[in-house]
Amino acid sequence: MFSDYCMRRACRECFQDLRGTKFEEKMGCLLSTPGVAGETRRRPKNIGEVLVFVPGLRIPMPLDFAQPLGDGLPKSMVERLSALRTRIVVMAGQEAPMTTKPRRTATTHGGSTLADLQQVLEDYLPVLLGLVENGNHIKHNLQFCWINQEDGVEETTMSDSWYEVLSVLHLMAVISLSQANLLLLPNTSTDVHQYKVLEECKRASVDIFLKAAGYLDFAVQQVLPQLPLELRNALPLDLTEGVLKALCLQALGQGVEVQLGMAIDSIKATLAVKRRLACEMVKYWHEAQECIMDLPLANGWGEKHKLFIQWKHVEAKAVAYYLHGLILEEGNTSAEIAAAALQAAEEYLKESKKACESFHTTPPLSRNPPLWGASQYLVERIPKDISTKTINWGSIKHEMIMQLAPALPDFVLSLKPDEYQLPLMDPSWNDLQVQNLFRTK
Repeated sequence: MFSDYCMRRACRECFQDLRGTKFEEKMGCLLSTPGVAGETRRRPKNIGEVLVFVPGLRIPMPLDFAQPLGDGLPKSMVERLSALRTRIVVMAGQEAPMTTKPRRTATTHGGSTLADLQQVLEDYLPVLLGLVENGNHIKHNLQFCWINQEDGVEETTMSDSWYEVLSVLHLMAVISLSQANLLLLPNTSTDVHQYKVLEECKRASVDIFLKAAGYLDFAVQQVLPQLPLELRNALPLDLTEGVLKALCLQALGQGVEVQLGMAIDSIKATLAVKRRLACEMVKYWHEAQECIMDLPLANGWGEKHKLFIQWKHVEAKAVAYYLHGLILEEGNTSAEIAAAALQAAEEYLKESKKACESFHTTPPLSRNPPLWGASQYLVERIPKDISTKTINWGSIKHEMIMQLAPALPDFVLSLKPDEYQLPLMDPSWNDLQVQNLFRTK
């Protein structure tokens, strides 16, 4: 545990580097003074290889608990809240530039610093819940401020502790997506043992995607309704229902994509199993695009977020139509219908390549890692097979090809978010109630 002095010093140094602001220490608390305009929220120019889109980390700003809570809580509780949150401020500020470095070394668990930050957030939640449960009268005494990433407004401050809970859950989800991205970056080694580890990472990433989806689904279903409508309408785009749902569906869609990749590599997986996974993937990405398409996400990460979902949606359609076409060929369906499905796959592959380029060339710049799984399958199989399996329709237009394509099968979605629940309130709050050291309504 940091000493109080060390935490304040680390916090000040971290934010001087991150935000270009000057900090003055007055009466034991940190007060920020805006620095040069436009430097409040620095964005990386290049984030390197991307398999899982991760919006930049929302970072909490320093908060002095002593002044608003000093008369309502004992010193030990105020210090505990301060210590936990300050650790999050410091660690998130240090981790934010690291999550967008072009290449990081991943451990089996997705990187120790991310895991450490996740643990601190989990430690903070039970203590934080004392401010929101049991009608605590000090729920609105604090001004929680976080730096945004997908909203045009640089930071958002709200005096409702449920906003802090929502921000913590969002950060936990984004950290999980970052861990999954690290796990899925291919190992270039040709060593057989290293390949086995990569397979283990794929399986572990699915669990992480479901965990991230669980945080986000709970945030939408249980935390957003706790905020008054006025505050919900004032939330930054990062925390709006549409973005939270889109991120949740993205996590599920990418979990299915990993499962499809493993099925493609498995000699035991049937064509029907692969098609089902591909069709499920299309539905997840379609729903994600529906959630986010009308939101004004045109600021840095937000625009890239939209483009990522558009790209993955089209890519999923290419795989699904290709596999559907192969199954139609094997059945009693007419050759024309099977060919139409395969022709649609080829068209979606062309769209996918354009969408991929558009995503990667939109700032912050990024690039594809070495292909594997469904993406590799697309690039290698479709161009080779389509030329021999489809009918020569000459100069038929793209729109006509899409009209002739048969509908994809509709499968029930198999992946669901983990059932997340908030932890129990820290027992020390119950002790304070018994001692009548703070009032509840």
